[in-house]
Amino acid sequence: MAAATPTPVLAGPPTPDDDPTRAAASPEDHVSAPTVRRTLAARLHPSSGVRAGGLPGAFWVLWSGTLVNRLGAMVNPFLSLYLSQVRDVPLGTIGVILAVVGVGSVISQPLGGFLTDRFGRRVALTGGMLANAGSLLALGHAQSLPALTAAGFALGVTLDLFRPAAQALVADTVPAGDRTRAFGLLLWSVNLGFSAAMILGGHLATRGFSLLFWTDAAACALFGLLVWCAVPETRPTAAERGAGGSYRTVLADRAMLAFAAVVVLYAVVFQQAFTTLPLVMTRHGLSGDVYGTVMAVNGVVLILVQPVIGHRLARFDKSRVLVTGFLLAAGGNALVAAASAGPAFALAVAVWSLGEVLVFAITAALVADLAPPALRGRYNGLLGMAWGTGFLIAPLAGTRLLAAGATVLWLSCAALCVTAALTQLALARAIRKRTTQLTLRTPSLPTAAP
Repeated sequence: MAAATPTPVLAGPPTPDDDPTRAAASPEDHVSAPTVRRTLAARLHPSSGVRAGGLPGAFWVLWSGTLVNRLGAMVNPFLSLYLSQVRDVPLGTIGVILAVVGVGSVISQPLGGFLTDRFGRRVALTGGMLANAGSLLALGHAQSLPALTAAGFALGVTLDLFRPAAQALVADTVPAGDRTRAFGLLLWSVNLGFSAAMILGGHLATRGFSLLFWTDAAACALFGLLVWCAVPETRPTAAERGAGGSYRTVLADRAMLAFAAVVVLYAVVFQQAFTTLPLVMTRHGLSGDVYGTVMAVNGVVLILVQPVIGHRLARFDKSRVLVTGFLLAAGGNALVAAASAGPAFALAVAVWSLGEVLVFAITAALVADLAPPALRGRYNGLLGMAWGTGFLIAPLAGTRLLAAGATVLWLSCAALCVTAALTQLALARAIRKRTTQLTLRTPSLPTAAP
């Protein structure tokens, strides 16, 4: 694979004021607004000048906050049980409420992207986390169907408001050559936290669902406040943003739109693990416990493999890494088509999980390469909308294909992954060209020594 081309972070031509060795000087010694802003940020947030593991301290604050947030993320996995057991909502109505949550989640990241670019990374992330905490408590106390539906929609809208801001923070503070590893480490923290949250959430649910809502809300608030207090604002200044842009600018970017379409294809396939795979395994006479064990293989692979290969991915062309990930996903889905016993399903999940490591580590890093600094929030918002759209399509398409037969379903999923791989391969040249153009317009942050 070809070596990846580093993509710079800050807008505008390089000046003496951008010299990082002068970051600790007093503001009056500098004539540029960007330098004053970075100097003040370093004074107010000492973590911005600290590096560990080759990555800036601000990143590790974000990593720690993400881990805390995922440790407390207990409501979503148990939401259907809560609606059924505590609020006595009929099964059909539960489906409607969950669909409303899904609609809200499609809106969430585009809105978060706008807030990130308009008001700043810290405001969007902290505000999004506090809003999510409030919606969780509202849902936990809602009793009537209208109130549950409205609170569910609010939960969906606020669920991922923070994500574009978090991804923009990584792109702003981490050099291009280190971003793939950084985004992979964030994914690792998500999986570590979520694995523990599933166990802890099941334990707390037996003691009362209200504990789940309060714990989740507290984790959201803690994450937001941690970022507010310990991470500097990294949004480009008005001078750095220049003419700026809007979602029209993002939608006019053909390379980004094509990549978003690729993400939709993969998301439809990815979500089958949670929508149709348990149904298929049940048809083979396998219990829910076996399904849980098979899906645990996914977590084990992600947690063990990502730290081993994450720091090595940056040396390869991102599009080719994605192609490899999509082809691994295709292979895993093809194996499911032939599976009938627990070990065979576990092998299939292990194969597509290897692809998942590659895809999730690269997607956000590639968007960071494509996005101008002033529009990083909106670009990540479009990426999030692509994931959400795929997740909405997945149950509808998956159940219809399953009605035609399990083999039809899984071979169709494999075909979609191959289509995504071929499309990404065709996009590779345009993406490299865009990355080079952005490199010529912006100075780069120093890449950490290996």
